[in-house]
Amino acid sequence: MNHHDLKPAAEGLRTRVFQIIFESDTPLAKGFDIALIGVILSSVLVVMLESITPLREAYGDWFIRLEWGFTLLFTVELAVRLYCLERPWQYLKSFYGIIDLIAILPTWLALIIPGVHSLVVVRLLRTLRIFRVLRLMEFVGEGRLLLGALMRSSHQIFLFLFTVFMLVTIFASLVYLIEPAEAGFTSIPTAIYWAVVTLTTVGYGDITPVTPLGQAISVMVMLIGYSIIAVPTGVFSAEVIRSIRADRYSDEACPGCGYDRHEKNARYCLRCGTWLDEETPDPRLEEQREDGDDTPPGAS
Repeated sequence: MNHHDLKPAAEGLRTRVFQIIFESDTPLAKGFDIALIGVILSSVLVVMLESITPLREAYGDWFIRLEWGFTLLFTVELAVRLYCLERPWQYLKSFYGIIDLIAILPTWLALIIPGVHSLVVVRLLRTLRIFRVLRLMEFVGEGRLLLGALMRSSHQIFLFLFTVFMLVTIFASLVYLIEPAEAGFTSIPTAIYWAVVTLTTVGYGDITPVTPLGQAISVMVMLIGYSIIAVPTGVFSAEVIRSIRADRYSDEACPGCGYDRHEKNARYCLRCGTWLDEETPDPRLEEQREDGDDTPPGAS
């Protein structure tokens, strides 16, 4: 749900609060959002620092106080957001509303379920508001383009991954049969782990073949990895290019020469200059008729 769909509960104080919290076209509203993002990042930093044992042992009480301070602050902020809305439940069911609610639940649930407070790192999702603050919402459309290209190429990528899995299983089974257990190949799943690490050229080195035949298979797996690792990237890139062309170019052919690579907002053919919109008259013809010139447009 877009923030533009939200309405303040009433005129007066609620409207002024609504303009500060939900809008970003004033210095005060933008300052509020930037300050909120700073507080969110600070709360996530506190959780990260608390996970470091020496720091937790030295400053554990301070971390707990800070965490509760952040939680109370975010709880009040959410309450104020709901207070200034005409339909608060509409906001709670929205994307940002769910994130705001999840951001405060872990600390309160920690009173019942110990250890749950570590989940407050989900507060980092609230920094998505920076797209609205810095006027970056047009990039959301680019993200949708990439996501759409990924979805359209999902079948090819799935087929590729299935083929890779089959190759990994075959090579892993061969190495399991060839290599001794002392080398670390104690089972086929362990060998599959080795094959994946080798195919992706990560090379942890915790399991390595010791026989010449096993090492030869390792070389084959690594070469295959270099050969096929770019396949899904190529498939995805081709789909992205196709999507960009579909968004930018029209598939309608020129009635004069048949050229079909025009931009969607093009009015005349790039190649022969013919008027492309067959449903409306060419304004140049109208001008020529008014001037008494019967020479077709583009003719010498």
